[in-house]
Formats: sequence, structure tokens, C-alpha cells
Amino acid sequence: MGKNKIHKLIVRVFWISLIFCIGFSWFYMKRVIPDKLNIVAEEEEQFHFSMPFDVTLHSDSEEVVLNNGSNIPSDQIHLQLNQPFSVYSKNQGSYKLGLKLFGFIQLKDIQVNVVDTKYAVPCGSPIGIYLKSDGVMVIGTGDVTKKDGMTAEPAFGILQSGDYIEAINGTPLKDKETLMDELNKIGGSEAVLKVRRNGETIDVKMNPIETEDGTYKLGVWVRDDTQGIGTMTYVDMNGQFGALGHGISDSDTGNVVQITEGALYETAIMGIEKGTFGKPGVMSGIIYYGPGSTLGTITANTEEGIFGTVNDRFKQGVKQDAIPIGYRQDVKKGVAYIRSDVSGKIRDYEIEIQRVDYSTTHKSKGMVIKVTDPDLLALTGGIVQGMSGSPIIQDGKLIGAVTHVFIQDSTRGYGIFIENMLNH
Repeated sequence: MGKNKIHKLIVRVFWISLIFCIGFSWFYMKRVIPDKLNIVAEEEEQFHFSMPFDVTLHSDSEEVVLNNGSNIPSDQIHLQLNQPFSVYSKNQGSYKLGLKLFGFIQLKDIQVNVVDTKYAVPCGSPIGIYLKSDGVMVIGTGDVTKKDGMTAEPAFGILQSGDYIEAINGTPLKDKETLMDELNKIGGSEAVLKVRRNGETIDVKMNPIETEDGTYKLGVWVRDDTQGIGTMTYVDMNGQFGALGHGISDSDTGNVVQITEGALYETAIMGIEKGTFGKPGVMSGIIYYGPGSTLGTITANTEEGIFGTVNDRFKQGVKQDAIPIGYRQDVKKGVAYIRSDVSGKIRDYEIEIQRVDYSTTHKSKGMVIKVTDPDLLALTGGIVQGMSGSPIIQDGKLIGAVTHVFIQDSTRGYGIFIENMLNH
């Protein structure tokens, strides 16, 4: 091989290596460095990003002061490998930091939210949940048997799984019973359905079909409510609560249920089925419905959990103290605790935080946790369904909540940062 060819090969390898390094750095930084930081006003917060290359951090606002090993506050600092830095702001508000690789390649912007000190009570108590959907949810379409004995699927290709029927011929639908009543009033005449699909409202026209028993149907499976058991994560000083750490999805469509209202009820855990390989465990219990058993109202069902306000009945049963909120920069690998009532008594169980993902790519999967407490392992085998929302506490701060269990290993699962729940 001639010298010229060797030279070209070396140059090519160099450029390929450089492009790979830049691409890897960009991907790594996007994953490891969060898009958003929360700090408390008038308190210097320290951060530590594990970075493979030198980067430059600069503040776009004079309200945010940066500092590193030089101890010289400024609006721009150079971060060396594994070097901590601090951020300070006197005034509450939302500001922006810019991050550049090698000082000139723009990697990302980091939003800095400067907030007042927040406290909340980590609960860990089981709750019964009832949600009323916003409209009548379409689960799917199916065949109906007509009066002449023939079958048809009138809604096929017209209505879709996940649609919400809000009204029929101008009459608002509160529940599926109202839908059936209106269909029988219309008979075989044309029905105009007001349907919400993927956030947009459209009008759909159909003709109900008379069935063998003389009633009229559209050939759709529908649902108007959802219920289940979960765990209360926190209650703040104003009685606002967050629970579950993930949204309540319809079991058939997999979509987060859009609601108009909901309620919390007292519940009693009757038994626990331990998780096994390939099959998560589950808590079974009884929900006590009724006006005397309500614990609060649910106003939102989101990807980060359910939220609303607890009543005095729930507040009177809370015996735990409020503790500070820990933001994602406070979370680190190592020992932590989850609070749960799975034994019939609220107590803290030791866990290990094995991995922390500071990015916001997966809001409900910010950390990987492993149950290490022998008492909890003996009782449940690890994380079981119904424990979603169990608060995670580390260094005296509420930092997150349990969200998912690993199917192949019930001792391990995911947790959500508490700030994601607070910012839902």
C-alpha cells in the first residue's frame, strides 16, 4: 500500500472517529443531562453531570449565577470531567442555561425553574379510585344481529377504538345509559354523533340498526367509567394530592382515560399474590363506595399520575410529617426507602436506587430501583400491582414514587421523579 493511500486511510479514519465521537457525545449528553432543573430561591444548588468531554455552560439571564471550582461566580463556566458546579438565583421564575460541547457546538438548552421551598407528606396508603370518563369511550366495534337474523358491523371504519362520543343529535352524553336511551328514541333515523378523536372534535353520521329484541344499536363496545386500587404518593400543605406516578389507562385501548371527574374512596387490602418470573404480583382489596367513604376528589388523570384534593376525612388519618421535596439533582444511586401499607401498617422499606436517568425522555421511568428489604421481599416478593405511587424517600427528602415492576424480576422496577408529578 502506497504512502498516499495510507495517508488517505488515516484521514478517513480520523474524520469517521471525530463524527462518531461528536454523535456519541450528543446522544450521551441528551440522555444524561436533564432538560429541566428546579432550584430553591436564595439557596445555592450543586449539580454533578458525568460527562465524557469538556463542555461550556452559560446563563442567558443575569438572574442565574453559575459557579465551579474557581469560586468565581459568572454567567459562563467551563465544566471539566466529573467536576461539580452550582447554580444560584435570588428571584423565583423560569430561566435558561445553554450547554455547548468544546465551547462552540450547541448541545441543548436547560430550563431552570427557581421555586420556593416545597414540602409534602409522603403517604404510602392504599386508595380506591373511581374515574368518570369525559364522554362515552369507544372500546371497539363489533357485529350486531339485525331483526331479520342477518349480522352487520355498522360502526366498522366509522368509529375507532379510543374515540369519545360526546353527544348524539345535540344531546350531551353523561353515560352509556344515556346513549342507549337516545338511540332507541332515534330509531332507524340518522344519528349525528359528536366524537372527540385525538384531541379534535368531528361529526360522524350513522344509522342505528334495529336488533332482534327490538332495541337499536350502533355496534360498538363502550365504557364510561374506570376503577381500581393504587397508592397515595403525597399530600401537600394545601391538601393537593398526587398518586400512582402514572396515568390510569383503559385496559382495552391502552390510552390514558380522559375524565370529567373522579373520587377517592377508602379501601381494604384483602390479600397479596407474590410476583413470579414473567408474572407480576398483585394486591387485591375491596373499595368501599359511598358518600361516607370518600377521601377526596380527582381532577386530573395524566401520564404522571392522578391529582386532586383530599378531604378532611383523609387529612385526619395522616400521621406522617411533611418533609422537603427533593428534585432530580438530589437523587443519587444507593440506599433509599419506599413507604407502603402492604402489611396493614404504614412503614418504610429499604431499596437500592440502581440507575438514574436525569433526562425527561421517559417521565415515569426516571430511576431503576431494587427492593432489598427482607421483610418486604417476604411479604410481596418485591413490587406488586397496586404499589404504584408508593413514595420514595432518600436523605430525608421525598424524591419520587414507584411506577412499574419488571416482568422478569419482581424485585426491580421503575420510579418517577417527584418533580415530574408536581409539574404535571
